[in-house]
Amino acid sequence: MRSKKFILLIVVLVLLLSQVPFAYRRVKLRRLDAAIQQLNTQRTTGAQTGYVDYRGVVHVHSSLGGHSAGTFSEIISAAQANGLQFVVMTEHTEKDFDTASLTLKGMHGGVLFINGNEVSAENGDRLLVLPEEISIVAYPEEFRNWETAGLDGVEIYNVFTNARRVNPVAAFFDVLWSQRAYPELIFALYLQRPDESLKKWDQALARTRLTAVGGNDAHSNIGVSLKDSSGKTLLGIQLDPYATSFRLVRLHVLVEQNRPLDEASVLEAIRAGHCFVGFDFLGDPAGFAFEAQNEGENKIQGDEIFLRSETRLRVRTPVPSRIVVLKDGAVFLDESGINNKEIAVTERGVYRVEVYLPQLGELVAQKPWIISNPIYVR
Repeated sequence: MRSKKFILLIVVLVLLLSQVPFAYRRVKLRRLDAAIQQLNTQRTTGAQTGYVDYRGVVHVHSSLGGHSAGTFSEIISAAQANGLQFVVMTEHTEKDFDTASLTLKGMHGGVLFINGNEVSAENGDRLLVLPEEISIVAYPEEFRNWETAGLDGVEIYNVFTNARRVNPVAAFFDVLWSQRAYPELIFALYLQRPDESLKKWDQALARTRLTAVGGNDAHSNIGVSLKDSSGKTLLGIQLDPYATSFRLVRLHVLVEQNRPLDEASVLEAIRAGHCFVGFDFLGDPAGFAFEAQNEGENKIQGDEIFLRSETRLRVRTPVPSRIVVLKDGAVFLDESGINNKEIAVTERGVYRVEVYLPQLGELVAQKPWIISNPIYVR
């Protein structure tokens, strides 16, 4: 009897000790939350001159194309709760009906919806196909045929791709400990810079123009639930509800001030590269600007500019940050604690920006907050 009690005691102690790391991770999330709140008090107003920053999400699925039980009402409510201005739907295709034509389109609940598809080629390559014949490479780490004609963009970051690298046991306990208090900040434990996708994008940029977007790949299909015979949920936990997915990564499109927010203006901004990827759960990146000037031109990210004697790049961020400027995929400048930087340009190349927030602590210091689109100096 004593031996059984001793074994039981050992098992209980082991279980308790196994939870110490997750309890500590919850403490780190509390500290991160406090640091983000403090950082928000340092925000400066400002925006890209002549443009309005509209925030939205790209790569969203409903029950139409399978892989999800998500309803239109859930998606609309989640977009409203997140203060989104637009959502790009990318339904999986079906052989018997056109999912793109049947999904959300136009204004719903004050949110603009744009209808599209996620399409798979015979070789396994996948594209996000949007109206106006815009084609965006999905899952670039797995993409093979980069010579495909008509490519307009690259999904440089995908939440699902990141999630596949997560240890499911660790994720389960992190959810138990932290989801109720910090549903989106749990993501900070697992966020990784998309090194391979950025490398492939930089390589492609040496040949052609391609707009970077971030993909939420939102399905709202991970969780455990108990339902009655009518399908009503009696008990359950949803690990990836739309409301949380839409907080993680967003696309900020820059639309000219004299243009309305509509399908045409959003798609035009995406095609032109007038947009940037923001990991908004770390803080609101609105106010970020990346532009170039010379004696006769003033351009923004996505544009081309001619190299002249007075050509300069300028980066502005809403809070002091670590600003990394890359030229042709290699680090060109790396400075911390600044929110305004001008750089003289003496060489042609493809210049883009990554922004980090090391003051938030070691948990996210090396994880990007903003990834810009390039300025092409010709």
